[in-house]
Order: sequence, then structure tokens, then C-alpha cells
Amino acid sequence: MYQLKKVSAALVAAGLSTAIFMSQSVAATNTDQSANDTTSMAMNDVSPVTNGVSQKPMGNSKTVSSLKNLLPVINYTTDNLSPMATKVNAANWKTGAKIDRTTGTKLQTLLNWHHNGVGPVDGYWGKNTRKAMQAFQKANGLSVTENLNNETWQALTKNEKLVAQPVLVSYQLSDDDVNIKTTKIPTDTKEKAKLDGMYYESLTEALAEKFHISEDYLKALNPNAKFTAGETITVYNPSNPNTKPVSRVVADKATETLYAYDSDNKLIASYPTTVGSTATPSPTGTHTVEVKVHEPNYTYTADDGSKSIIPPGPNNPVGLVWIGLSKPTYGIHGSPDPARISRQASAGCIRLTNWDALALLGVIENGATVEFK
Repeated sequence: MYQLKKVSAALVAAGLSTAIFMSQSVAATNTDQSANDTTSMAMNDVSPVTNGVSQKPMGNSKTVSSLKNLLPVINYTTDNLSPMATKVNAANWKTGAKIDRTTGTKLQTLLNWHHNGVGPVDGYWGKNTRKAMQAFQKANGLSVTENLNNETWQALTKNEKLVAQPVLVSYQLSDDDVNIKTTKIPTDTKEKAKLDGMYYESLTEALAEKFHISEDYLKALNPNAKFTAGETITVYNPSNPNTKPVSRVVADKATETLYAYDSDNKLIASYPTTVGSTATPSPTGTHTVEVKVHEPNYTYTADDGSKSIIPPGPNNPVGLVWIGLSKPTYGIHGSPDPARISRQASAGCIRLTNWDALALLGVIENGATVEFK
């Protein structure tokens, strides 16, 4: 396993104005990922039907073990669902029909379950949903279109067991869900460095991220909720992540999408991403994964040479994940603001939602190729 001190030393030597230093636990992955390290997946490589337990991938592979350490298991039911949730679960799109919030939620869900991430589920047709649809089309040899068509919908819904899986589900909040540390995140970097942790700013922010849903949509689904322990709320069912080892990723600046490939060069997942900006462009060429860290801290070096070490947490500038590249100071990382993924600039790195970054952290191989396109 790569040593943290190796990366820290490399970043210090780089002498750049902003540097990232990793701490906390290294993800439970191993450099010895063999070609046989795979988990058989139900339904031809799409998310297995979860049967009341989401984000609990099955199998004994290294990737499955790693994902189990990174992602929270979600136990849910379909009891006492609201009329709105029932309508979403039964939604079906027809050619020419408008994509309203009901069918939009179902579409986003199906794309997610086929491992083409849409960012926070909000039920609206938008940039990230279109990109996820196009990645799905590309992976399945379909015509790449600007709008949903019948061919794509039929491909998304051809597996009857998967389609029957509930999109919106009932979840009982536990003490652990609600008794979390929160904080007010200051704007000043030096003030951030004084915090114990870069925690969530509210309980609903934490819950929205746990269920991969927008905070506004979570509140809309639960208009009367007090979000207390023992209360049952309506949430999105994230299903299970990709468990196939990823040996190559391509960061496409034009589409603002990160494409993940297996050792056979098969496209197995995609994630909406922010890749650089005009002012701080991403590197070019091909690099490799050098280090993987769960819950990194972040060290900012100001123009006057003073340093501010920002503690770990979901609202850390690099979120919950740092996947460092052979190009010093550059990496793939999470984000404190999932709603802005692919809608804002980055400082040259590849930025993902925290949940996508965690899912990728669990399966990307040490030494994996990272290409900037």
C-alpha cells in the first residue's frame, strides 16, 4: 500500500501555492488487484436488486470489501409510501411525453442503477442527466442523442427485475443518522483551519448526501418531517455501486464526465465531473493513480507562505476522498457542494460528488491510468 509520507513529501517539493496533504485512513484497497478479482453481478452488470438493503454489494472480492468499508448500508421498506412516491415507482415514459418530475426521477434512477451517475437526484431533466444518458448510450452501442428516445428507454427498462425495484422508499431514521456533528463553515481559510472538522452544516445536508438526493428534493418529499430519531421518511434508493475493478479512467473536459473502464477496456461507469477551468486548467496527457485516501485534510499555502491546514470532513475543499496522481498536486477528489458538479470550475483536479468519489475509491486500482482528454 502506498505510504502517505511519500505523497506529502512530493507535494512539499512541488512548492505550489495550494497543496493537499492526506491524513486519516487509507482506503481498504490493495495493490495486488488480479484479473480474477471480480464479483459476479446480477442483471448483466447493472445494480443488483437490493431487496430492502441498499448499498450492500455481495461477494468477497477486494473491491466489495473496500466498498463495504466506505459506503453506509441502507435498510429500507416500501411500507406506507406517499402517493407521490408510489407514482414515481410506477412511472413509465412514452415517446413524445414530457419528462416531468415523476418520470424524471425514474429516468435519473435507472441511469444511476446502470452506473451512469447523474449527480444529486432531483427529478429534473438537465445537463447531468443528459450526459449520463449519453454515457449509457455510448456504453450500450446506442445512437447518442440530445433527448430521451424510445430506443434508450427500452434499453434502460429491459430488465424487469431491476425496473420493479423501488425508486423511492421508506427509511426509519436512527440515532446515528440524527446525532451528528454539524458546524457553520466560515468563508475565511484561516477560520476553517480552526474548526475540529469540516462537518455538514445541517442534518438535512447530511441526509441528502447519504441518499444521493438534492436537499430541496428531500425536503419536498418530506414536507412535514422533523427529521428526528425513529421517524420514517421518504428517500431515494441508491441501490449498489459498481464492483468491477477500474483500471483506466478518462476525464473528458468537453463533456465534463469521468469515464471508468475495466481491464478489458469496457466502459463500466461514468460520473459527472468538474475538470479544471480556463484560469487553472487540468493537466494534459496520461498519468497514474499513486495514492488513495479516505477523509483527507487540505493544506492551503497563501502567497505570503503561511499555511492553513483544513481538517477532514464532507465540507473539506476536496470532500471525503483524495485519489492522488503521479502528476504532483493533481488528483480525483470529492466536493463540498454536489449540486455544482460540472457547473463550476476546479483548480485543475477532477471533482466528483462525495458519493461518486467514495464509490470510485473502492474500485479504482493502484496504478490505474488517468487520461485527460
